[in-house]
Amino acid sequence: MARSVSNRQSAGSSRQSAVKEAAEKTPLSLDRLIHERLRLGIVSSLAVNERLTFNELKRLLQTTDGNLSVHARKLEEAAYITCDKTFEDRMPRTEYRLTAAGRRAFDKYLAHMEAIIAAAKP
Repeated sequence: MARSVSNRQSAGSSRQSAVKEAAEKTPLSLDRLIHERLRLGIVSSLAVNERLTFNELKRLLQTTDGNLSVHARKLEEAAYITCDKTFEDRMPRTEYRLTAAGRRAFDKYLAHMEAIIAAAKP
């Protein structure tokens, strides 16, 4: 029994080492702006949709107005997404799109995560 626990610990340790090594070998550092769960959801959603409204994103990500607003604004400030505000039948309509810089940042983020996953495989 003690032997199996020891084997699991060493296997876990070597896996952690592999992940750390992959992260260090990957020339890009992890984009902390995208890495946050809700911002990753926003960028991922916009990567597969040309544009989404505020309400569509809110429904898709199952979040509150305030939470979505704060995280979308951070992505806007980084120029990863754009926000267009218009009126439709006197109702405000907010639409978001992924920018070219946002697409590049998302692609780099995905490549980094794939490198970590590939390095963690036994």
